[in-house]
Amino acid sequence: MHSVSYFCKFGYIRAFNSSYMLHFLRGLLVCFMVFMIADVMGQQVHFPEVVLQGVETNVEVTEAVKGDSLFIAKDTVVLRNDGGKLIGTFVLNSDEVNFQNGNISYDQPTVIPGWLSLLPPLIAIVLALLFKEVLSSLFLGIFIGAATIGFYTGGVSGIFAAFLTVLDHYIINALLDSGHVSVILFSVIIGAIVAIISKNGGMQGVVDRLVRFATNRRSGMLTTYFLGIAIFFDDYANTLVVGNTMRSVTDRLKISREKLAYIVDSTAAPIAAVAFITTWIGAELTYISDGVSKIESQQGVEITQSAYGIFMDSLAYSFYPIFSLFFVFFLLYKQRDFGPMLKKERGAMAGEVRQDTVTDKELEEFEPVKNASRKAFNAVVPILIVITGTFIGLVYTGFETVRLELIAGGYDLSDGVWSNIGKQEGVDSGFFKKLGIIIGNADSYVALLWASLSGLLAAIVLTISQRIMSLRDTMDAVLVGINTMMPAIAILVLAWSLAGVTESLSTAEYLKTFFGNDFSQVWVIPALTFVLSAFIAFSTGSSWSTMALMYPLVIPLSYAVASGDPDVATMGIMYNTIASVLAGAVLGDHCSPISDTTILSSLATSCDHISHVKTQMPYALTVGGVALLIGVIPAANSVPWYVTFPIGIGLLYIIVTFFGKKLNP
Repeated sequence: MHSVSYFCKFGYIRAFNSSYMLHFLRGLLVCFMVFMIADVMGQQVHFPEVVLQGVETNVEVTEAVKGDSLFIAKDTVVLRNDGGKLIGTFVLNSDEVNFQNGNISYDQPTVIPGWLSLLPPLIAIVLALLFKEVLSSLFLGIFIGAATIGFYTGGVSGIFAAFLTVLDHYIINALLDSGHVSVILFSVIIGAIVAIISKNGGMQGVVDRLVRFATNRRSGMLTTYFLGIAIFFDDYANTLVVGNTMRSVTDRLKISREKLAYIVDSTAAPIAAVAFITTWIGAELTYISDGVSKIESQQGVEITQSAYGIFMDSLAYSFYPIFSLFFVFFLLYKQRDFGPMLKKERGAMAGEVRQDTVTDKELEEFEPVKNASRKAFNAVVPILIVITGTFIGLVYTGFETVRLELIAGGYDLSDGVWSNIGKQEGVDSGFFKKLGIIIGNADSYVALLWASLSGLLAAIVLTISQRIMSLRDTMDAVLVGINTMMPAIAILVLAWSLAGVTESLSTAEYLKTFFGNDFSQVWVIPALTFVLSAFIAFSTGSSWSTMALMYPLVIPLSYAVASGDPDVATMGIMYNTIASVLAGAVLGDHCSPISDTTILSSLATSCDHISHVKTQMPYALTVGGVALLIGVIPAANSVPWYVTFPIGIGLLYIIVTFFGKKLNP
């Protein structure tokens, strides 16, 4: 390579025109580095371990020679493949290079049939529902995925090696993810806080106070419901705090753990999905902004509305989350249930033993110590620190991120950061919009860790300062609390590992291929978006990955198709489609036994996980059906929201009233 010899020659001249050995060594070092770069870099297209037939594949390109200069340019491109045959072109360094002209070399990808990518999640889900045991089901799902990859890359021996890769590759990678570790730490710290405030009598004091409001089953459930709505800014904090706080109250009122888990799960994600100041906003605004950029570049139109404004307008089409909140309220207020939940509720009212994720011995260890006074503030203070600390942490980290973005954008901050928020979008922002932008740019994991650690410290200080327990006994309680979280965390880690398998097999991308571009009716786009998003979230257990996959596809598509029909409100179809992605993702999460939020709901309420899934699924599918038929499809046919929402909410009320069976208070 000419550029390699150029740099080596430069190093050689510098070395021998100088009497200093240091310069000679520098010359050798330059030559060595250049040869190493050239050897590693080459002119290559690097494929993933396996690719699916007929599915777009992300490949890494390294290419670097131009004249007498040496540089490395890396880009991620999309390459279509069909049975291993490479087709199409890509742009590299502003020069179009065709794969067929010999300028680029590539390794032959390992192509597998796309339908095989569906087996790991489907096997895990089916086995978990059939045998009511989720750990082995998840492990087998991971193994099936690893074995599929192993067989196509290494033959029969690859199947045997796959058993080991379950641990040394997929589980290890799941644990190496900083976000996953943050969730684990937050969960165990919450468990430790609950153990301490239970032992020091604080939780019993809270129960005594709440009993005044939660005097019967209805008021107990409604108290849980409104507490879940109050913690609207983060679904993880919502689930773990409300579930752990209200468990002892609902137990006393003979409310099943399944019903508690349902209330927690079906208020956490829906309220976080529609509230305009949440930890979800940042990702959503990024996807919406990217989708709008594609519309402008591909279709040559200018959309002046900001990403935040588009999100706010899409809330008028967020049927499933809003319908879910009303449906839960109707069930609790009317004291009616149907399906598997009815059986669990009747059993709880009859005093049947609940299935806990902790043993009887561990439950006894949560009993208050003998000298503990039932002071509610011993529990309220740590819990409030977790809640308010999370919100403060979100504001702090988000404000810092926005500040750095404004500096990078060249904005004058002499009049303060707050007054400049929103200028990136070219609009003046009100107070709540600015606050939403800040929280949307926050690091939710950091905020949760700061808040939970502060809450734990407060619980320890309160316990020791009042001489309720010694330092050693308090630390023993911490370990007990951590131990109670271990079974659910094991499920969570395996679920993340299964998500890693589905990512390696491009499961979501394969499901996305069913979404074509040829539609005779525009209303099909939001409806199919809702269904497909739900199925992807159900199969992968992640609403966030569903949004990441669907938004870039459907935002430009919905605008392009709708703009071609003069009888259709183009922006209305796009708003409906954007809302349908998020709504479908939440629905899929509510139905999936491998969803992290569903697992966390089981963890926080000490409910059997499969039992929670089986009792929640009929309710979620009921609301999803009403959302699709009464909300998404009519709205796509220009029926206004002030018609669809009342009809949908009224239909849900009728379903609860006439199909639900009355339970005695």
